[in-house]
Amino acid sequence: MSLAEGEASRIACVRALVRAGVDEKAGEVLSQAVLAERVGWCADLVAGMVSGLLAQRWNAADVRVLASGVDAGGRRLPSNAWMALRRLGWTVTVPAGVRVNDRIVRMAQEQAGRALRSVNWRADLTTGVLASWPADPRKRTAQEWDQVREAIPGGKDLPANVVKARTRQVARFLNANGRLPVDVFELEGPPRVPRMLLLSACDRQQAAIERGDTDPGRVLLRLQLPTRPDPRTYRDWTWVACPITLPPTVPASAALHLPTLQMAGRQVRADVAFTHVVPKARRTGHAVALGVDWGLNTLLTAGALRLGQDGRITALGAGGQFRAAGVLAKQHRLRRLSERLHAKADQYVRLTNGRREEHLSAKHAVLREEIRRVSERRQNLNQALAWAAARWTVDQAIAAGATVIYVEDLRSLEAKGMGVTLNTRLSQQVRGKIVDRMRHLAAETGIAVVGVPARNTSKHCPQCLTPLRHRKAPDQPTPGWKWAICPHQSCGWQGDRDHGAWRRIAARGLRHQDTTVIDKSSGQMIIRAVVDKLEACAVITKTSRTDRSKTGPTRHKPPRPAPRRRRAPSPTRPCRAGKRPEGHAPTDRPRLPRAAHRHQDVNTISTPTTGHRPRGAALGAGFHLHAHATPPRWETIPETPSDPGSLS
Repeated sequence: MSLAEGEASRIACVRALVRAGVDEKAGEVLSQAVLAERVGWCADLVAGMVSGLLAQRWNAADVRVLASGVDAGGRRLPSNAWMALRRLGWTVTVPAGVRVNDRIVRMAQEQAGRALRSVNWRADLTTGVLASWPADPRKRTAQEWDQVREAIPGGKDLPANVVKARTRQVARFLNANGRLPVDVFELEGPPRVPRMLLLSACDRQQAAIERGDTDPGRVLLRLQLPTRPDPRTYRDWTWVACPITLPPTVPASAALHLPTLQMAGRQVRADVAFTHVVPKARRTGHAVALGVDWGLNTLLTAGALRLGQDGRITALGAGGQFRAAGVLAKQHRLRRLSERLHAKADQYVRLTNGRREEHLSAKHAVLREEIRRVSERRQNLNQALAWAAARWTVDQAIAAGATVIYVEDLRSLEAKGMGVTLNTRLSQQVRGKIVDRMRHLAAETGIAVVGVPARNTSKHCPQCLTPLRHRKAPDQPTPGWKWAICPHQSCGWQGDRDHGAWRRIAARGLRHQDTTVIDKSSGQMIIRAVVDKLEACAVITKTSRTDRSKTGPTRHKPPRPAPRRRRAPSPTRPCRAGKRPEGHAPTDRPRLPRAAHRHQDVNTISTPTTGHRPRGAALGAGFHLHAHATPPRWETIPETPSDPGSLS
């Protein structure tokens, strides 16, 4: 695609549903069920060939050869996985008596090559962990952490939780077998092969996609599918035309690529990739930035700052909050339900002990199906929450005119030392999904998303960098540590600690934007470390609010804005039989449901019981009733003089 200055090409993907097709040879209209059956036959053929190739090449030597990027003659391997495997001479085995064309073999080689390339990073990680195995796997010393990071390629910038997860996996193998595994291929078996068709590895002899002439939102996908599970000749393959409706998010000028077909029950989903032109995100030169801070119940707190030409940083508004306590409460209920179901399933496994008992096996099968359904519900809820939070954040940046979003980098966050419940809630938040979708949505408008170190963002004052004092919020009767007060007499800043954190994050990012780098492995913009000299200048200048000089004539106010009889209506009282209610009480509608106006919190929705259904779902509002984005506006309370060593 032709790009102008300040533009970049971006590859995105949308998911569409293939509802029907037409067999071009017989002229028969294929229903959704018949089309899913024929696509499933082709996917089963590809999955069988992929499984055979993975079982043959699932070892360290072959993966190392593929990851080296050169063949036996020293030539560079192609970027396409199927071409690299053919250069190395790795072929797939077609089932006996089955006739497939070369493009079906390409799809199998492409899928197997991607799986073999992806395991190389896990192999290096496992090798580094095994080479520097600690004396106590549950707790490494500082010297042992340095050793394991040196043994892993790129381990200096690797989050600690990745190393800990791999250590726990190796420790389980050690407890079960009494020895350490040799490599990742002994620790992990060949991966499960999904039922999919990677049409990107094909050409027009197998599949083609074209846009409609009149409606650019409709495309026609043509591909060859078998007419039987085991095609014997090429006559058992016919062309099928499948119309697909694209979402409105795909631009009319975008270049479409061949999709990936996936089986989802009795449906066929098409992941359509497309390339389009977007504004190029800048690494430096930002004047307005949006800072984003993570929270537990208040999932996101964000606000904008401006860097002036004189070097001063000022706040643009009070900021906002994305509260998703109702959604997170539902997520935790589903997690507890999943844990109970897994415990019951494990008990049935222990009771059977390898024996075949019909009644216990039937109950175990029912539990497995229920576990799958609960997992799908949790996954769908996390997806919806991630998209809603990312969309809200990007909209805040667009409204403020920001060119960069500075996000608190919590990749190395370790949930420990805060109780079992709180640790679980912290570890199961969808921060990674939110950031990925935030980068995806921000790239459409040329907004950069940069990760910022999270050190002391909630501890220091955003205006003078003095350590804050934390106490309960003035609008909360229960004790807590949400409210922050600066003890410095000349500053006197106070507010919600999350609002102070986003100010610190945005100010730190604006001052350190010259140190922003692009990670080579992920291609993401990050600020790796905090420079003390720049951090000392990352303060927000207080704006004066004492100027009350007149800018025009005073508006005339009538002495009596309303008749005296209507200035103070009588208070509303309970309606008695046969008597008209007083004041402005409505008489034609009941009060709003409790779920429509209450303040959502973690404990506002009870533990699920038989037939439990939130009122929000009954109203039809569904997910968005529990996702609040209205910022709380609290009046600033004066600071009372007290002992400097006291928190009160």
